[in-house]
Amino acid sequence: MGYLDMADRPDALSGGIRMVQITTPTGTHRVWTKRTGNNPATKMLLLHGGPGPTHEYLLAFDSYLPAAGVEFYYYDQLGSGWSDRPDDPSLWTIERFVDEVEQVRLALGLTSESFVLYGQSWGGLLAIEYALAHQEHLKGLVISNMMASIPAYNAYAADVLIPAQDPATIAEIKALEAAGDTDNPRYDELLMREHYVRHVLRLPAEEWPEPVVRSFSRINKSIYVPLQGPSELGGSGLLSDWDRLDDLHRIEAPTLVIGAAHDTMDPSHLEDMAARVSRGSYLHCPDGSHLAMYDDQARYMRGLVDWLAAHG
Repeated sequence: MGYLDMADRPDALSGGIRMVQITTPTGTHRVWTKRTGNNPATKMLLLHGGPGPTHEYLLAFDSYLPAAGVEFYYYDQLGSGWSDRPDDPSLWTIERFVDEVEQVRLALGLTSESFVLYGQSWGGLLAIEYALAHQEHLKGLVISNMMASIPAYNAYAADVLIPAQDPATIAEIKALEAAGDTDNPRYDELLMREHYVRHVLRLPAEEWPEPVVRSFSRINKSIYVPLQGPSELGGSGLLSDWDRLDDLHRIEAPTLVIGAAHDTMDPSHLEDMAARVSRGSYLHCPDGSHLAMYDDQARYMRGLVDWLAAHG
């Protein structure tokens, strides 16, 4: 599955890298973080999607945030990337991940004077949950490419995305899912041809950036499958009933919601999310998909940097 070699993990406190110790109900583990930049006013912690891949697909930020003077932190969640990978299914819950983020915040010394929490995809779900539990610590919140309701996400996939795709290909994808044969190379081939290059990253597969390919190839499926489910055409795992749309009004921190026209996530839903939070802004990427930081990069990054400057 292309997992990282844990024997080569950089544990030393060098180059901004820090292993943060966290406690869980079943033991103590360490998670990997890396700081870039130095800005007392704006310190942004990045929550990657998945769950289960690495932070590496977010490396596009290296080309924009340092020049904008933003201090930011890459972070591999427990079970992902350079972080410890305990074989303990009881740890893969929203509540436990929220507590992990809070422990990372404390360890990194992030406070309400400077702490901006960014979450993309699953990371956006986690950022919403963190804000609802600990928003007193937030200076700002960024929710990128994540709807506030998995039932609404599934309805959008069923009613809008799937009907627009090739019926024969979708039928074959669903047959492989029904047979539990999603590790079959044919499954990934079909998804790439019909789904990924339309709604995940709108570039030919051979042109996908290396950090994206690397991050996705290292996904820890023992986390991803139980939470997301085995299907790539909707959520069917433990998160399938998750819905926080009616709770968004409780979020008082300045919030930027980022959506994209070709995303797996309904952009009109994301725009509505921005209207529901107390101090929300919406950034739309008309040429983007789920990874709009690549396929609508200039607009995505300019909008994010401008929002950070306005709230820094």
